[in-house]
Amino acid sequence: INSTRYVSIYLKSEFRKLKTLEILISFLVSKAEAERANSVFGKILKANNGSGMLFEFGDIAKNTMRSAISCPSENCYWPKDSDGFVKVPYELSNKYTSRVKLIIVSALKEIHTMTCIRFVPRTTEVDYVEVSPIGGCWSHRGRLGGKQTLSLLQNGCLWRGVIHHEFNHVLGFFHEHVRSDRNKYVRIQWKNIGEGFKDNFTPAKLNNLGLPYDYRSVMHYGKYDFTINAGKPTILPFPNKDQILGQVNGLSTLDYLKINKLYKCNVCSTLLFGDSGIVMTANYPLSYTNNLNCVWLIRASSHQVHLNFYDVDIQSSPHCSKDYVKVYDGDTRASRMLLDKSCGKKELPLLIASTNIMLIEFVSDSSISANGFAAAYKVGKCGATLTAMSGKFSSQFYPKKYPFNTECFWTIVAPRGYRISIELEDFGIEFSVGCVFDYFIIRDGGTINAPLIGRYCGTPDFPSIISTGNYMMVHMYSDDSIGFKGFLAKYTMSKSASILF
Repeated sequence: INSTRYVSIYLKSEFRKLKTLEILISFLVSKAEAERANSVFGKILKANNGSGMLFEFGDIAKNTMRSAISCPSENCYWPKDSDGFVKVPYELSNKYTSRVKLIIVSALKEIHTMTCIRFVPRTTEVDYVEVSPIGGCWSHRGRLGGKQTLSLLQNGCLWRGVIHHEFNHVLGFFHEHVRSDRNKYVRIQWKNIGEGFKDNFTPAKLNNLGLPYDYRSVMHYGKYDFTINAGKPTILPFPNKDQILGQVNGLSTLDYLKINKLYKCNVCSTLLFGDSGIVMTANYPLSYTNNLNCVWLIRASSHQVHLNFYDVDIQSSPHCSKDYVKVYDGDTRASRMLLDKSCGKKELPLLIASTNIMLIEFVSDSSISANGFAAAYKVGKCGATLTAMSGKFSSQFYPKKYPFNTECFWTIVAPRGYRISIELEDFGIEFSVGCVFDYFIIRDGGTINAPLIGRYCGTPDFPSIISTGNYMMVHMYSDDSIGFKGFLAKYTMSKSASILF
């Protein structure tokens, strides 16, 4: 009896171990599949599955004239015009909706901002790229001569990273993991790659342009692409095996450096893609150089970019016509302006983008410099920079209850010489003595340190609120309990000392 009991206990123990192992394996496989699905090349492979096309390296269309790797005498690159720009003519298929065309063009405009490449609508050019939803996400590598096709399927290929990946092939770039020096940075797991796909991992003699290996390149395969063993990687980063490979947000900092170096672009551009960081002029806190035209593109992973200038010293001039900093709500100079030309030592307002993307531009002329600027950015989930001459804004989810543990900022930025008036149309925030739990603050300026106009909660009567300058900040905070409907406010900007609604 005891023997039977011991056997039963042993079997139960072994069963629990097997069950735990099964759960662990299932978790690892699910994690791997999720990472693969979210990698740029994972999305490309999914879209290309069943397309019927013949590819080299997973997404480069086979060419009978030359292989995907070869670029004889560098004639696969696009020529630079006398104006310093590399123009690549393209046509967008009429099979695309207006919305899809806008997505593709927006991705290309980011490349314009950061490089000397210009993807231009074709007129009569002989060499051009036809962009069409033929099936899957794929392209040819480099300039072929005549019409060449690039396919972006409407379902599966419209991620910015996928669009950038395929157009980067058009510019002549190859996959990062086949660089000649790749064995210093990754380990290929050949046992997890099917026989028909091993050529996709063969290193090639490419021009690495003297730039570092880029784990986060939009041209990098993910860890699990082409695996034949569920949950098992085909590429392992070295020496840090937890390093993420590739990403789907768009061209990386080094991707842009490679484009600018290959095409000898005379541009000053920097991509910042973390969720927090520092932006400063070259040489800060020493004097910046003359004749600069530089941009910093902040591309966070999600939510809204918040930019806080903590030091500004830029040559003063009437209307800031000489040296200046400008900030845009998007990735091009055509985006909505959050901050117009600013100079001198004036304190600048907190700026909040409507999305995860913000562009900073700095220009200096040929005479007199100063220390420049330094700013910090991070992401937030709420708030706005309001630049229209009048408008309304409200707390999150108004008139429903605002969320717990939330801090939101709204900065109102008026033109120089204008003042701002705020009127509360509706208000309901948890009351506490001294408004210490949930509160609504208005400041006479654009920063958290600007003079306090008032701190409010409950359902108070509001006085007439008018700024003394052209910036004003609204700040709302909620703690971890009790929510109310929040607020609805309207504002207006005017040159008049008395502002009427």
